[in-house]
Amino acid sequence: MMPLHERIRSSIENRILSGVLAPGDRLPIEAELMQDFGCSRMTVNKALSALSLVGLIDRRKRAGTFVARPRLHSMVLDVPDLAQEVTRRGQCYSYELLARKLRAPVKARPDEQALAGRGKLLEIESLHLANNVPLALERRLVGVIAVPAIVTANLDVEASGTWLLRNVVWTEAETRISAMSADKRIGELLDVEKGGACLSIERRTWRGKEQITSVQQIFVAEAYDLVARFDSTRVRTPRSAD
Repeated sequence: MMPLHERIRSSIENRILSGVLAPGDRLPIEAELMQDFGCSRMTVNKALSALSLVGLIDRRKRAGTFVARPRLHSMVLDVPDLAQEVTRRGQCYSYELLARKLRAPVKARPDEQALAGRGKLLEIESLHLANNVPLALERRLVGVIAVPAIVTANLDVEASGTWLLRNVVWTEAETRISAMSADKRIGELLDVEKGGACLSIERRTWRGKEQITSVQQIFVAEAYDLVARFDSTRVRTPRSAD
């Protein structure tokens, strides 16, 4: 069962993300939260500290705790949900879990060490399909300390990216897009010739200073592209297109 401070954090986080609590809204005082959840001040403080760390709330001395207002900068590329992207363009989305393994980070890989912290990594390989045709091969690592619930998540029926977007808030992301050629295994899974053109999208996401996941999605080159439209005040979510 999820620890009580995590349940409190998740409850408040969900109210913020769903819009029930809007930017600038004041949260109940600690005494009210203690009464609502039947817990100690220390437990409430731990939950609020976690929300403050990822930038969802502002804690002000003698004033109270408020939902944080959006920052003035934003990313050009959002973190899309492939299931929604495929459905949005009128195709039938499906997904296959190819492999799932809980393991220690590789000692020679500083990036894996940073993601895992003092814990383990959940390694996930999956295939995304559109109209039953392979669209993308996904290789993902998730830090178990950052997202303990991922270990028991039912990833046989729901892609890890979709699950993460539904259950874990992210505050920062880094995206790298490059061209690559398919090796033998990638070619077999994506139904392209060895050496065929593919589009690689690598992304890392954080919640505050805590890294959540790193993922590489390898797309059939002619089946996917990214469009990001933005101006000086607003960024719109990128979309996929044939």
